[in-house]
Amino acid sequence: MSDIKGEIIAINGPLVTVQLPGVHNGEQVRVGQLGLMGEVIRLAGEQATIQVYESTESLCPGEMASALGHPLSVELGPGLMGQIFDGVQRPLNTIVARSGDYIARGLILDSLSREQKWNFSPNNRLPLQTRVSGGTLLGKVQETPSISHPILVPPDCEGELLELAHAGEYTIEQIIAQVKQVNGEIKPLRLFHRWPVRTPRPYFNRDHAVVPLLTGQRILDTFFPLLKGGKGAVPGPFGAGKTMLQQQIARWANADIVIYVGCGERGNELVDILETFPTLTDPHTGRSLMERTLLVANTSNMPVVAREASIYVGVTIAEYYRDLGYDVVMVADSTSRWAEALREVAGRLGQMPVEEGHPAYLASRLAAFYERAGRVTTLSGQKASVTLIGAVSPPGGDFSEPVTSHTKEIVQTFWALSKELADARHYPSIDWNDSFSAYVNIAQQWWAKQIDPHWLEYRNEALKLLAHADELARIVNLVGPEALSATQQWVLISAALIREGVLQQSAVDEIDSFCSPEKQMLLLSLMLNIYHQGMALLESGIPVQQLADLPLLAQARRLKSQFRSTELDKLHQFEQTVRTQFNKIRVEYGYETTETVAV
Repeated sequence: MSDIKGEIIAINGPLVTVQLPGVHNGEQVRVGQLGLMGEVIRLAGEQATIQVYESTESLCPGEMASALGHPLSVELGPGLMGQIFDGVQRPLNTIVARSGDYIARGLILDSLSREQKWNFSPNNRLPLQTRVSGGTLLGKVQETPSISHPILVPPDCEGELLELAHAGEYTIEQIIAQVKQVNGEIKPLRLFHRWPVRTPRPYFNRDHAVVPLLTGQRILDTFFPLLKGGKGAVPGPFGAGKTMLQQQIARWANADIVIYVGCGERGNELVDILETFPTLTDPHTGRSLMERTLLVANTSNMPVVAREASIYVGVTIAEYYRDLGYDVVMVADSTSRWAEALREVAGRLGQMPVEEGHPAYLASRLAAFYERAGRVTTLSGQKASVTLIGAVSPPGGDFSEPVTSHTKEIVQTFWALSKELADARHYPSIDWNDSFSAYVNIAQQWWAKQIDPHWLEYRNEALKLLAHADELARIVNLVGPEALSATQQWVLISAALIREGVLQQSAVDEIDSFCSPEKQMLLLSLMLNIYHQGMALLESGIPVQQLADLPLLAQARRLKSQFRSTELDKLHQFEQTVRTQFNKIRVEYGYETTETVAV
């Protein structure tokens, strides 16, 4: 701890002015008799402005504050997985045991347990006197049955290895190695280290993302893909289903590690997540989902500036597991609440407001946050990634408001939620007209090689069909359905088939909650096949009503929730049923049967 101490001069909500000569900008501070946690955000001569991450009620001028000698940092090491932290990395389970249902102010807690022992297996191929640097493997710890935790030399350490512990059980505070650094200083290494949350962790180089982040949600994977190491956003008004969609991503995504940050969201939503996640089974391992999941909970009734810290706490932990060689997905719900914290602090600092009261640096802060995503070559030489997905809550669903519009310019995948679709009980309520993905061409290479070479063709045709149907729907609203030709009516019917049979997906349906890429492509190709078969019959003069009354249309809509991803053979059988039904119609009208029309 630093010897710098000073006296409180003024208090303005969460901002406290302290006479604190010698303190550094960004340094962590304990404020008042309770020792409230804060961070220096502005210096003016010997006076420091501190944003306090706890309520400043009853704090008085004249009380003392002391600098801690380091910036706001997180503890990184074994024991993070399965934990639930508050916005400044205090474990909620420990808080409950210490102070009950409400977080006591000034509570000082270790983020990682000091008592738990970990079975450390040293790297036997690392002899003493070897020159080591950030990313060098010292050994391994089995953090959970699902996650092996490599113990690496921290990024800020380089020198000669003097000592490496033998295999055995160690607490995270016990020394497991010693390194003589370039300046001659002997640095002890432990199973954990600290890292400032506002400083991105270093890596060798950044690569282009090449593999899709598969979520099991058809409209995301097939129509608007996101890559591992990519940047995505989920904007939508209240009630459009943002939180449910993000929970689905966190549950089903094919990432190694999932970090969910609840930033300023309503307490009842976060309580639901905190109660639900520990009961979920990881579909990839069959074990508890929490074995590879970490939650950061900072509800709307917690101090507003702690929201701003929670985002950085989450992304720093994500970068740490990326450095260990894992693909990490971090879900932030929501960046709008984070921006509200920036706006409140900027207003109290007297900074000039610009767009809707937000500070002028809103766009740069958003860009800096999303830039911490990416697929990289780590210091240890592995390929790993951090995928960032931020929810945005525009007031009234106005996508032109500053947070949404700036986010839209930064991210490459934009999943726009629609209140109209949500009101119609169409979930996920992603609007296929307003959403986009800049990763389609890269994702196409993976889909074509692994699943189906016609993926891009099917996707583009389905989106074109949906757009055409939306135009026809506007005509129907103006002049009625009688104005449409038979083929136009079939376009409306076929688009509804794609919407209900492919795009709609129930998060609570045991079968349909997750859909494999193979099943996604089968369902889409099947709907397009029905569309083409029908068009061929209409061109032969068969009435559109004859096709609209076919029972197989209703059956096709129900396929998604009838057959699991492991029952693809039954979907292929239904393809034969479709062929038989359409050939039967041809025979009834005196036409010869034909082979299935190609999609």
